[in-house]
Amino acid sequence: MSEGSPSATRFHRVAGTVARRLSELLQASIAVLDQQGHLVVVYHGTTSRTSDDGFLSPGNGWLRVPVRCASLDGEIVISRPRTRGMNSPLLVRSLVELMIDHVSLIDELPVQRELKNKFIHDLLNGMIVDEDEVLRVGHILGMNFTRPRAVILVDASDFVFAPRTRTPEAAEAQMRRNAQLVIGSIVEFFHLPDDTICGYIGDGEIAVLKATSSQDLSNWTDDPAAGTTSPSWADLTALKRATRALLDKLHRETHAGISIGVGRYHPGIRGLARSYQDARTALYLGRRLFGPNRVHSLDEMGIAAFVGVPDERTKVDLALRLLSPLDHAPELLETLTTYFEEDCHPSRVASRLTVHRNTLAYRLDRIANLIGLDPRRFDDAVQIRLALLVRQLHTDAT
Repeated sequence: MSEGSPSATRFHRVAGTVARRLSELLQASIAVLDQQGHLVVVYHGTTSRTSDDGFLSPGNGWLRVPVRCASLDGEIVISRPRTRGMNSPLLVRSLVELMIDHVSLIDELPVQRELKNKFIHDLLNGMIVDEDEVLRVGHILGMNFTRPRAVILVDASDFVFAPRTRTPEAAEAQMRRNAQLVIGSIVEFFHLPDDTICGYIGDGEIAVLKATSSQDLSNWTDDPAAGTTSPSWADLTALKRATRALLDKLHRETHAGISIGVGRYHPGIRGLARSYQDARTALYLGRRLFGPNRVHSLDEMGIAAFVGVPDERTKVDLALRLLSPLDHAPELLETLTTYFEEDCHPSRVASRLTVHRNTLAYRLDRIANLIGLDPRRFDDAVQIRLALLVRQLHTDAT
């Protein structure tokens, strides 16, 4: 056994914990030997030693129990127990095996959690692209990637990092506990652990890979098909509604500032990285423009989405989504185009379209009702104009 190897370290930690507990429970001396027969630790009651004080001399040692932990073998040697009713070797052997299993499981949880967090971090940052590998490792770590999912990015840094008044080691442990408290609250909110994959990805942020089928969002869905022209936007309204309810819950429980970015669903496992970028961009822009303690998504960023989003595909998607209610109303699209070409001057627009100004006003009202933006308002007009330009560039390119 390599002295400093992770397996050896874990073997020493688990076997030592079991030895201490056994010594207290059985009122006996307990020794742990590694697979080479070297002494690891001896417990006499609650006192640990590195010398056996003759305890392991020939003829001593009431019971020897082989143990296996962290893929390594060893042995626990037990003196005759002084606790009443614990003189049966079979009973004590069973107790040792049960304690080894229990302590190993508890010891493994932080390790598995760290592996899961790192895997989620690498997946969302595009560092893992082999979908078969994602499914295989996900299965090992208890994560189901066969269902459609979108990313919710929770910035809980105010809670995770507050306050740091202890030693660095204690502060680090408290930070991880705080992050796990937030994750536990998220899993509880969505009810089913296998429905929601959560991971702490650093900097006080928790990534939630939320299942996004209509059934998974049924508690927050009115009409999932309304106003959606692309699978990327499907069920986004319900997802945002669920996230706002989650934000309320987290605020009540943490009493800390929390902001959340919501990403769209993108097909396939690789789509999770795109959804994460949506959520991260929305969170970054939203916090700067609208402040903390809110849910942010790209479709609510307004002009900033066309200026601040670096991904061209996302800008095209936003433009197509914004203008999609007008796809079957060519006269309204023509009206919009003419309106901007004539510098938003109503008289010139009406003259060029050969319609009455009241008809133009009626068309502009219809446009505002359909897309939720009024071309007669400056900010709305800029956003519509940018959407038209992006869509035109996309159409020319294809």
